[in-house]
Amino acid sequence: MASSLHSNHTQICPNPTALNGGSASDGKSQISKKPRLYADPPPLFTPSDIISEFSHHDPAVARINNGSFGCCPSLVLSAQNQLQLQWLRQPDNFYFNQLQPKIIQSRTIIKDIINADHVDEVSIVDNATTAAAIVLQQIAWGFAEGKFCRGDAAVMLHYAYGAVKKSVEAYVTRAGGYVIEVPLPFPVSSVDEIVKEFRQALRRGKENGRKVRLAVIDHVTSMPTVVIPVKELVTICREEGVDQVFVDAAHGIGCVDVDMKQIGADFYASNLHKWFFCPPSVAFLYCKKSTNNSDLHHPVVSHEYGNGLAIESSWIGTRDYSSYLVVPKVLEFINRFEGGIEGIKKRNHEYVVEMGQMLVKAWGTHLGCPPEMCSSMVMVGLPACLGISSDHDALELRSFLRDKFGVEVPIYYRPPKDGEEGGVVTGYARISYQVYNKVEDYYKFRDAINQIVDNAFTCASLPIS
Repeated sequence: MASSLHSNHTQICPNPTALNGGSASDGKSQISKKPRLYADPPPLFTPSDIISEFSHHDPAVARINNGSFGCCPSLVLSAQNQLQLQWLRQPDNFYFNQLQPKIIQSRTIIKDIINADHVDEVSIVDNATTAAAIVLQQIAWGFAEGKFCRGDAAVMLHYAYGAVKKSVEAYVTRAGGYVIEVPLPFPVSSVDEIVKEFRQALRRGKENGRKVRLAVIDHVTSMPTVVIPVKELVTICREEGVDQVFVDAAHGIGCVDVDMKQIGADFYASNLHKWFFCPPSVAFLYCKKSTNNSDLHHPVVSHEYGNGLAIESSWIGTRDYSSYLVVPKVLEFINRFEGGIEGIKKRNHEYVVEMGQMLVKAWGTHLGCPPEMCSSMVMVGLPACLGISSDHDALELRSFLRDKFGVEVPIYYRPPKDGEEGGVVTGYARISYQVYNKVEDYYKFRDAINQIVDNAFTCASLPIS
């Protein structure tokens, strides 16, 4: 086991270089240039601080699935609770005098972190699925109002998130659009494979005089998880005359580099509750100012309709807006780690790759993609002898690991390709790494799978539910 990964909350370590014998001063290059709330940063977290911040997590569970629901530290939960009490104490005062300025403060911090030009380009919504609905709704109106021709195309990845696929069906297909899915290989060995398939899909979209009105591109696919070369794909969209590009980055901020000027998309959405430590649920939607955004509206229509998406989204009726307002406190939390969010991302990536490599070595399998195409998550091949032969098997094995071993990890089924014979890996686990994780979490998962294999247990042995 590499000495760089300690068994106890590694994120408080100064930097990986120092851990491997480098100079501590080398870490200066990792200091974040992102916004801070203090002229003099507060002291860095200690190991006991980290344990305290996540003491509400179930200690009996190896929680290696941060990618699904994220995590929220006690510091932020306490701030949220105070905001909720302020609202309940005097809701009229909170609504008229505090809510909008606090939302603007959160939007401004996000604008700086993602390198957007103006705060008006940033709207806060409840999750990335809502953001997708906002973008797709205006595409549907384009068909309904005759701006687009029936049969004009929208392109999305085959591994697009299931809810987004359903949204495309509801808004685009139903309105008369022709949807093309980009087939992606898995396991994937290089960025070139993705770029090649994407180019071919765009060309299919333009056949018979069609226009491609929208491309939906994941930044980090969910299942299986792979970092998509979004900058390259956006550039290709511009070359091929695609009207608009929407990047669905549910796993974006806090997980991969997010820079609006570099990426160049018309729309970019990312959850803040997955990798940015906000409580559920909250996300941002970036809408490039040069794009015609007059038809962008929140799907929940309220009093602010017509005042611009950012204002519409800041009041969609009486509800708990506290998750929108804690972004300053989240930034305070993040800045107590060496290098801020940049340092956290870097270490999470290094550690999840290290844990993934440990697991595939133990099981004689392989990762689902090269390390450079991983974020803070990685696909880990499971032993073929488990007999994972369907999505149902994958779900049942996940439940079995949770109920019998206290391991929480998503399982993915990959159907065998034509010509593949027995002994092929068809099951993959998506492991995540976040600041609260420790090496014992991954050892627990390794040992659970080893025990299942040693007992000659297969998915066929699982009870039918």
